[in-house]
Amino acid sequence: MLERLELEAFLTLAEELHFGRTAERLHVTTSRVSQTIKRLERRVGTQLFTRNSRSVSLTEVGKQLHADLLPAYEQIGLGLAQAIAIGRGLGIKGVLRVGWSAPWCGNLVVRAADLFRARHPDCEVEITEIQLCDPLGGMRDGSIDVQLTEFPVCETDIVTGRLVFAEPRALIVPADHPFATKESVSLEDLADAVLVTLADARVPRYWMDRYFPRRTPAGRPVPQGPATHYWSEILVHVASGTGVSTVAARAEQFHARPGLTFVPFRDASTIDYGLMWPAAGRNPFLLPFLEVLNELAPPASSPDPDGDRAAPHRDKDRAPLKNI
Repeated sequence: MLERLELEAFLTLAEELHFGRTAERLHVTTSRVSQTIKRLERRVGTQLFTRNSRSVSLTEVGKQLHADLLPAYEQIGLGLAQAIAIGRGLGIKGVLRVGWSAPWCGNLVVRAADLFRARHPDCEVEITEIQLCDPLGGMRDGSIDVQLTEFPVCETDIVTGRLVFAEPRALIVPADHPFATKESVSLEDLADAVLVTLADARVPRYWMDRYFPRRTPAGRPVPQGPATHYWSEILVHVASGTGVSTVAARAEQFHARPGLTFVPFRDASTIDYGLMWPAAGRNPFLLPFLEVLNELAPPASSPDPDGDRAAPHRDKDRAPLKNI
């Protein structure tokens, strides 16, 4: 059997990939964490982490152990909280706050929330639309517990889960734009258009480069248009002829209107939508909700090339929900 410190040290280090931060979270010394991990590795008979002076990463055995242990650990915590609540005559109550961005993400979240409420009637599910101008703000201010939104996300304080949607990309243009009559467009065509952009004060640069690029793959500059804050603003600018914008092709089903034309890209990567949640302070209902969403979500249609939690790439964060 694992000792409590062995279990908590392993799971926390697998999340943080940093001995100092792990020690801070567990309120022990760094040397204590190191000794505990070494003792656990001796019991397992192989290394669970590779470490050097610059980085810490899980070995393949470590990834598998993490995938096996974490659901049970979180379920134990939830079970204990429920037992305490029942013992006090309260029942287990709580609120789970779920964010979504694109409409198809919202549709799935609403279905998952309905099923989750039926199974956990004492937990309320609050659903919030995530705005383009601040895709990670709710993760960091504690107002969102889990979110289904655009990848990539490569932040040390945010854990990413499975890819849920991989949507072909299109270019939304004014109906009278020269591109509107094309069967398809290329990423290189962006150099010959004005791209409506996003005010990026709270948006990671790598995320901006994925969806609002400044250069084409060949290095040609992309003319930058108005800086917006919300998706509705982008639609208004495009319809008025101010510029064009990249978009998931499926958006035509939800946002088609006079003055807009959706033209598919023939060479662009998909727009990927996945799950994420804060690395610290997880909501005790997170795992049960992910299990419900996993029942309803479509199979991931393609791997996400950029949606790792933080460099270097961690395969554990691409695991199915049941293994998170």
